[in-house]
Amino acid sequence: MRATLIGVVALSAMLGACADDNVGPNLRTGEAAYETIPAPVGAPRVQDYRIGALDTLDIVVFQEADISTRGVVVDAAGVISMPLIGRIQAAGNTSTQLADLLAAKLAERFYVNPQVTVTVASSVAQRVTVQGDVKEPGIYPISGPTTLLDTIALAKGESEDASLREVIVIRYIDGKRMGAVFDLKRIRRGDDADPAIAARDTIIVGHSTGKSAWHDILRAAPLLAGFGVFAQF
Repeated sequence: MRATLIGVVALSAMLGACADDNVGPNLRTGEAAYETIPAPVGAPRVQDYRIGALDTLDIVVFQEADISTRGVVVDAAGVISMPLIGRIQAAGNTSTQLADLLAAKLAERFYVNPQVTVTVASSVAQRVTVQGDVKEPGIYPISGPTTLLDTIALAKGESEDASLREVIVIRYIDGKRMGAVFDLKRIRRGDDADPAIAARDTIIVGHSTGKSAWHDILRAAPLLAGFGVFAQF
């Protein structure tokens, strides 16, 4: 009788824990989640990336090797230094915008129609953080268009106790911290769109206490069987 009671209590705890997939009131879910963290629309616009502090730039002036320079590091204040131009604000501009600024400065130095190309060689800003129930939580660099499934793959996938219905994406929008919850199962089935992930996003994969309790029971099964817990059902 006592063994039966232990088994019933364990099972009840496990089933009760399955209701732990609650979402915080400040996180958007369902269709509203895609208003905060939208799915990719149309062709990716790589040129929209804005240069940040500590990014490394390659700056090439067509047919002007003497003033072209590679490996230019944007300092902590967002500024770079260029021959003949001096210091100029780089952070906050896209590559195209910065190229136009540099071309205008060179034109003031009597260069005729200078053609400038700016390429972001490496970016500290282009990283995402993956936390929670994934196999390898951490900070990962991204390049080009990236989706939620891509970032989970970077972290080697979800753990066995992950709550796939509670995958949170946190993003700063206009200085405000916003969050949305996505259902990874629905995304993988193709029922929901795979949301686009931006640099500096944080992805948190939820924990299912129900799965964890069940796995604990399975791991303890040999020991419990030794005490006759399951034999008396």
